[in-house]
Amino acid sequence: MKKIILFLFILSSTLTFAQVTWLTLDQALTAQAQNPKKILIDFYADWCSNCQKMEKSTFDHQVISKYINENYYPVKFNAEGRDSVTVFGRTFNNPGFIVGKNKNTMHEFTKYMNVNAVPSVVFLNEEGNPITILHGALTARELEPYLNFIAKDDFKKITTRDQWESYQKKFKSKIKD
Repeated sequence: MKKIILFLFILSSTLTFAQVTWLTLDQALTAQAQNPKKILIDFYADWCSNCQKMEKSTFDHQVISKYINENYYPVKFNAEGRDSVTVFGRTFNNPGFIVGKNKNTMHEFTKYMNVNAVPSVVFLNEEGNPITILHGALTARELEPYLNFIAKDDFKKITTRDQWESYQKKFKSKIKD
């Protein structure tokens, strides 16, 4: 009996703490070259409370993390970080980065991707080209329809606001409150 209870406890703990398996941008692009899949980039900053909230309540939601891990190469990118990134035949840096400063300048790659605030989520297609950007903190329930919409290429079929609203109304969430 104790073994069964222990097994159920471990199983429930594993399911409760589902997490996104984050990659670096370089890792995601390398994986994409071998097995094409869309890339989701979470632009964040260490000081950003909304970014931390999204990490805990949105990205760590078991429905969201499972869907992201299965359908995307997920990347976490510090929008104010100092690491150099070489992508699209270019090297991006953050020349204004100051060690120990709470809020730094935006990284060149962040600016290149048209991210001007955090949190922001950028979706890239299988060739690494931008699809869209979502600005601001999103709950798991708010992010879920976008994840499906982009992963299944439904965004290619919708051209009007009415079509998007219809899509949202018909969308069946897997998130149970």
